[in-house]
Amino acid sequence: MNTNRPFPQEARPMNNSDLVQRSSALPPGADRPQPWGGGPTPPPVRPARRRSLAARMGLSTGGWIGFAMVCLALLVAVFAPWIAPHSVGAIVTPDVFAGFSAKLPLGSDYLGRDMLSRIIYGTRLTVLLALAAALLAAITGTTLGLLAAVAGRAIDETMSRLLDAVTSIPSKMFALMIVAAFGSSLTLLILTAAISYMPGSYRIARSLAVNISALEYVQVARARGESAIYIACVEMLPNMLHPMLTDTGLRFTFVVLLLSGLSFLGLGVQPPYADLGSLVRENIAGLGDGAPVVIMPALAIAILTVGVNLLIDGLPHRGRRKVAPTTDGGH
Repeated sequence: MNTNRPFPQEARPMNNSDLVQRSSALPPGADRPQPWGGGPTPPPVRPARRRSLAARMGLSTGGWIGFAMVCLALLVAVFAPWIAPHSVGAIVTPDVFAGFSAKLPLGSDYLGRDMLSRIIYGTRLTVLLALAAALLAAITGTTLGLLAAVAGRAIDETMSRLLDAVTSIPSKMFALMIVAAFGSSLTLLILTAAISYMPGSYRIARSLAVNISALEYVQVARARGESAIYIACVEMLPNMLHPMLTDTGLRFTFVVLLLSGLSFLGLGVQPPYADLGSLVRENIAGLGDGAPVVIMPALAIAILTVGVNLLIDGLPHRGRRKVAPTTDGGH
């Protein structure tokens, strides 16, 4: 019997180093186990590229054309004193209804004033008046629409019937009555235009608010005991912003045409001020001579109104919550 055979060693537990060594002993060509569950190494994650401002705006081709036209009008309105070559009332040539030249790029008016400078200042006044009236009409109409939606049927019916009476009067006839009764001033023109187009904003705001008030998250806010002001301003108003901004842009074009029409009739902006409608009226005598100064203010009105419409049509739809379409929304 061989007594020199070594005795078997006692089994000992494996420690962490043994596990690491054994796990590293892989057959040739095998993939090393990965901490995310095995398999080949995933490709590196690339950081998301930030979208440009143009991509985030999402405008169509027509929208970009309108955006450029609106930006041009706004730049002219803001920087009119610095970009106009002459003061608004300066007579620069003895030739009335002069044609295009290097000194007078758009000719001269019926008194020999630079038409380019007159159009620049006229665009500034037209934009400011129309923007103030459109914003006043939109803010007032949206506020009354929200109030009608959350205050109850009695207040809703009362305001709706009163504003129906205002809507029944044509805007130009209403403006002519106000101007004939109280005279013409810049403040009165803004108030008249705002009152004329405020019922339309009210109708759209009320219709949107009534539709939104029937949705679940508004009902949940009511169940929580939130106040009417909270529901109107936090739950309902954010979902109305895009349609109301679109309507405000349309009201802006309507106000531009209304004020220009009043000025053309001699009841709008009065001297020494002049808007684009006044410039057409002042130089109407040059129409028989084919003077280009009659066309230039009308072309400026067209650029402003068409640009706003193109921009509105090219805007993408955005909203915080999707509003389900309903048929109950107005009288």
